[in-house]
Amino acid sequence: TTVPVGTTENLIKIILEKGSGLKAGIDFYLAYSPERIMTGYSISRYREFPKVIGGINKESTDNAFDVYKKFANPVKVSNARTAELVKVSEGIYRDVNIALANELLKAAEKYDVDFWEMRNAANHQFCNIHEPGNVGGHCIPVYPWFLINEMDVPLIKKAREVNDDMVNYYYKKIENIIGKKKNAKIGIIGLSYREGVKEKAYSRSISMISLLKTKGHDVYGLDPLYSKEETEKEFSANYLNDLNKMDAIILMNKELSYKSKLMPIKDKVVDVKRVLG
Repeated sequence: TTVPVGTTENLIKIILEKGSGLKAGIDFYLAYSPERIMTGYSISRYREFPKVIGGINKESTDNAFDVYKKFANPVKVSNARTAELVKVSEGIYRDVNIALANELLKAAEKYDVDFWEMRNAANHQFCNIHEPGNVGGHCIPVYPWFLINEMDVPLIKKAREVNDDMVNYYYKKIENIIGKKKNAKIGIIGLSYREGVKEKAYSRSISMISLLKTKGHDVYGLDPLYSKEETEKEFSANYLNDLNKMDAIILMNKELSYKSKLMPIKDKVVDVKRVLG
């Protein structure tokens, strides 16, 4: 998994040596190789992405490399710390670039520009503007804190703030639909942190539900992966079974299966991932 830099040498190594009475790098070999997988693509990513390996010494790196080369595409780095920072940096790269996309989304709105058209035209081999939206899951929202808690990294910290604040940005979109109506019925489609993954870790839908409730609205939830009972118990939201009864709906994830039902009521939908076009 992903760990703070120094974990292999300063924690794992000490625990293993103390428990075994053996010396790491001499009596046994110790290396760190971060997973570079994605939920739903765990096996294929072993072939698609290089397997980064860094040991506490050269012998550890070489031995781990020999194991992984049997079924993966391993790449050696200088040491375990380097391998640890590689994985942390990958998550931070995504977080910061999504924050950039979120800022550009707001800029496009200010200038009355279609963000998605602009993004499509801007991207090429030297430019990769990410999709804007909410950032959830057990990975991207967490990894930046491994550095934020250790040093002064203002850009990384600000990106976290920008992404976390997007629930407020989308709530204002809901307000534009419902106006000053009190106790509005608001539907949220896409409860998991990402479509196709039944996982609510750091789901921004949970934050949106909480925000809507503090504003006095009645919240209804719907996700193809969650039953009525799970929706009500795990997300503390009423089950959404009639889209037409909602005053506004926010489509949090790229849930394409609801497109045909939402198109006729498009004007009252906040479409985070531009599912409706």
